[in-house]
Amino acid sequence: MPAVLKQTMKNKNPEVDAYIDAAADFAQPILKRLRKLIHKACPQIEETIKWGMPSFGHHGIVCGFAAFKQHVGFGFWKAKLLSDPHGLLKSAQQASPMSLKYRGVEELPDDAILVAYVKEAAVLNEQGVKIPRPKKKVERTIDVPPDLQKLLNQNTQAATTF
Repeated sequence: MPAVLKQTMKNKNPEVDAYIDAAADFAQPILKRLRKLIHKACPQIEETIKWGMPSFGHHGIVCGFAAFKQHVGFGFWKAKLLSDPHGLLKSAQQASPMSLKYRGVEELPDDAILVAYVKEAAVLNEQGVKIPRPKKKVERTIDVPPDLQKLLNQNTQAATTF
């Protein structure tokens, strides 16, 4: 086995091996190829099982995949932040991190494209880039009419509920 292949797959997790082995026949080649390319892009990547499916992390979650009855879902945790020069993530920008769907290994993008996306996602994590959180709603104050305020002042329970 070439030294490069040994290095790129040094962080294999036996649980991910078992997940791939248990997947449907059509899914196994897709999962194996994705896994190989993820490790090629980021040799330091760590494999885990999160939410019942393989997840790949480097300074945080980079990407993951899952085998379903008729397709393999694949996606990037920070898909919204990736540059997406090939338009691969157009639908993923609005959807879940597992929104890319493949029914056959021939549907996968070119290896170099996938490697570039994984590298970019890993670099975002290395740099500590976070997904922007939705802005918190600003609490508004309302003017309470004087007669209502007088009644609330007389009834502690009503004032607390209000």
